[in-house]
Amino acid sequence: MDCGNDSMRWKVIEREYLHRRPWLTVRRDSLQMPDGTIVPEYYVLEYPNWVNIIAITKEKKFILVKQYRPGIEKTCLELCAGVCEKEDVSPLASAQRELMEETGYGGGTWSEFMCVSPNASATNNYSYCFIAEDVEEMGDQHLDESEELTVHLLSFEELKKLLESGNILQATMAAPLWKYMALYGK
Repeated sequence: MDCGNDSMRWKVIEREYLHRRPWLTVRRDSLQMPDGTIVPEYYVLEYPNWVNIIAITKEKKFILVKQYRPGIEKTCLELCAGVCEKEDVSPLASAQRELMEETGYGGGTWSEFMCVSPNASATNNYSYCFIAEDVEEMGDQHLDESEELTVHLLSFEELKKLLESGNILQATMAAPLWKYMALYGK
């Protein structure tokens, strides 16, 4: 993805990793701006790419999951989502795996819908959103140890009301859902 003119690129003078753990990698860069200004400390969080899925059943129900989010200390209703694992051959493969693991739904017709940067100033990853249409229940959930979630099927109108009332809090999920509403809303 190209967001613009590369002449604005900042030069990396020095890079130091301060913390490396499976879910949190922090680096400190020393940077030089194009005008010569030195930024001695700029912090970046490194994450793998993420995926989320606007999954729609054959009955035209939208599949959402409800789970507790420790970062904001709230239980959220959101799209099925997850991390692109190293063994996944593509973001699409990650999305298909996540939908099956978290909801037991699969199959259908898949297309990439959009790609966004979760926080371009402080993180290095992208979040890919896919639309999966005509999915159907194919098995049971296979959740990770740290996952506890419930599956919910919503109509288009129910989902739209959640968005309008500000009850979809994850920005990387609200953005594609609003785009979907703008393109396919009634």
